[in-house]
Amino acid sequence: MGRGLLEVLLVDVKALAGNDFLGKLDPYVVVQYRSQERKSSTARDEGRDASWNEKFKFQINSTSANAQHKLIFRIMDHDNMSSDDFLGQATINVADLISIGMEKGRSEMIPAKYRVVTADNSYHGEIKVAVTFTAKKAEEDGEQVGGWMDSLED
Repeated sequence: MGRGLLEVLLVDVKALAGNDFLGKLDPYVVVQYRSQERKSSTARDEGRDASWNEKFKFQINSTSANAQHKLIFRIMDHDNMSSDDFLGQATINVADLISIGMEKGRSEMIPAKYRVVTADNSYHGEIKVAVTFTAKKAEEDGEQVGGWMDSLED
């Protein structure tokens, strides 16, 4: 389907559901694209409404047209005394974004809100992200594209 760079801007979360035993939530986000994962910083004591404004980059190298092109955002609550709690997740299909980017060289989704849900699909807040895809030109890979290459030696 395409090669290039997928950039994700994690803006914020609002109205997260969940409680922390000892006080405010300390949320962080694990962003996953296929086998690649990136983790945001922990928003200490920011509670249900946390901001990051952090960028994450993912290399896209897919030749298969039917590959899954989804970004998964798992929102977690950092705990010191026990394992971190899962607060919910959001999924964004970026196949069309990549497809348009391959055609035009670049495509973007402006910051938008997505529902954060749990396994039973119940609403647990919203996450705001922006996504940009920049296609990699074949010349950048060192590949020969079109044209004649003189292979004769003098």
